Amino acid sequence: MSETKVREDICRLGRSLFERGLTPGSSGNISVRLEDGGWLVTPTNASLGSLDPARLSRLDSQSRLASGDPPTKEVPLHTALYQTRHTARAVVHLHSTHSVALSMLPEIDPRAALPPMTAYYLMKCGSTALVPYYRPGDPAVADAIKGLAGKYSSVLLANHGPVVAGESLEAAVFAMEELEETAKLYLLLRGLNPRYLTPGQIADLSKAFGLGLPEHRHE
Repeated sequence: MSETKVREDICRLGRSLFERGLTPGSSGNISVRLEDGGWLVTPTNASLGSLDPARLSRLDSQSRLASGDPPTKEVPLHTALYQTRHTARAVVHLHSTHSVALSMLPEIDPRAALPPMTAYYLMKCGSTALVPYYRPGDPAVADAIKGLAGKYSSVLLANHGPVVAGESLEAAVFAMEELEETAKLYLLLRGLNPRYLTPGQIADLSKAFGLGLPEHRHE
């Protein structure tokens, strides 16, 4: 895929996420790895609803700005996911309401922030980790992500928002949307003793779709 097409796709999908209220104001950021080892990322203080393809930040393979506007302060976060998720070709980070709310609940298990609620949550997101709160842009968040050892493609940043890595930009966006909807379901059903997928059903999904879920039983 040409770099021009990647730039257009970042702007198109960013606008879609913004227009549906999934990340307000100038929050959220998107990056895509390029064939030459560099990557494109949304600029700092840019709204995902009004991105300019020509002004996207182009970074080299060492995450240094090569052209375009100054990049998002979350470059260390994106870099850590690319370094640990070797199949990742895109990363999406939002401040979507239900996922942020989920990250603030006291009962959330850091190894499995959501229970196995739906097949598509497991298929798109796998399992979701929760990492502690860090100031936005704090390089220490990269160490927290690296500590997950590449086992998770979807992560909640406590009191901040979700971040998802995917094998393509569309895959990352679709997984992010699935994570947000599943967080919404969890909040709607909280305290109602809902029925989750059974270990047998999870095993069947894993076998059918090669999910490779982290080994953890949700209590």
